[in-house]
Amino acid sequence: MENNAIVFFLLRLAVAASMFGHGLVRLPKLNGFSAWMVKSFEKSMLPEIMVVPFSYTLPIAEFVIGLLLILGLFTRVSLIGGGLVMVLLIFGTAMIENWEALPSQLIHAAFFGILLAFIQYNTIAVDHLIKK
Repeated sequence: MENNAIVFFLLRLAVAASMFGHGLVRLPKLNGFSAWMVKSFEKSMLPEIMVVPFSYTLPIAEFVIGLLLILGLFTRVSLIGGGLVMVLLIFGTAMIENWEALPSQLIHAAFFGILLAFIQYNTIAVDHLIKK
């Protein structure tokens, strides 16, 4: 097994664990998470009618993207989806001027982009088994 495949696998698992963990801990307390997010955005330009659906969708998206990346299933689509989630989070973070959260989100976005750029090394994955 070549090093590039191992590195891709480890980086994919790292970003997957973060996404999966974020979703996993938020799903059981979805209403509370939504209420917290709505409160966080009450002084922003974004109307509550946009924040509420996003606050309920985000943990599900994080969980599903994380799970798919752990498995290496639909990896390309999951990486694109994860990148788009990060773009939305970065925009929202800017709207509430939470500058401390931006570096973490930008790092996640970079991981999604780097992994997508090197997806040819995604050989330790269910996707690779399905191709055979």
